[in-house]
Amino acid sequence: MVDGQPYALHMNLDPKNILLTGPPRCGKSTLVEKLVARIKRPMTGFFTREIREGGERVGFAITSLDGKEGLLAHRGSRSKIRVGKYRVNLDALDQIAVPSLVPSEPDQIIIIDEIGKMECFSSLFRETLVKALDSPNLVIGSIALKGIPFIEDLKKRADILLVEVDERNRNSLVQFLLETVLEKK
Repeated sequence: MVDGQPYALHMNLDPKNILLTGPPRCGKSTLVEKLVARIKRPMTGFFTREIREGGERVGFAITSLDGKEGLLAHRGSRSKIRVGKYRVNLDALDQIAVPSLVPSEPDQIIIIDEIGKMECFSSLFRETLVKALDSPNLVIGSIALKGIPFIEDLKKRADILLVEVDERNRNSLVQFLLETVLEKK
């Protein structure tokens, strides 16, 4: 925090989009969920969630805000695309996440959880993501702390408020971000 305000890594004078970054398991997704629950405006987008079996993470599911679900990645998948021990299902990403990035209303907020290495294997996802960020719609999302050049370039965009999330600030960021979103009405 600086002067009582959460620390923003990349602060522009009038950023249109908000991206949260930080190490894995720092609370980025939980923070996005809290914002979605408290913002009373139309939204579209998606969340990724861990799939656990016997207390162990074995994959990731993808769920759109309109309720479509699919398997993003799993250890047992036969996909040729691999991130660590997980094999990525581009079909689910392209059929569930990508359409959810296209707003149906001019004031609809686009929620993206997460912009990471798995998601960026899809060229359709990357193209649609850039169109969403370029659109007049507000984008609220989480983005990997470290990543491929595409991810690093996104974080440097002039229209991005990039906020680092950690265990110390994740609870205080809710109010700060709600106020930031309300200013963008």
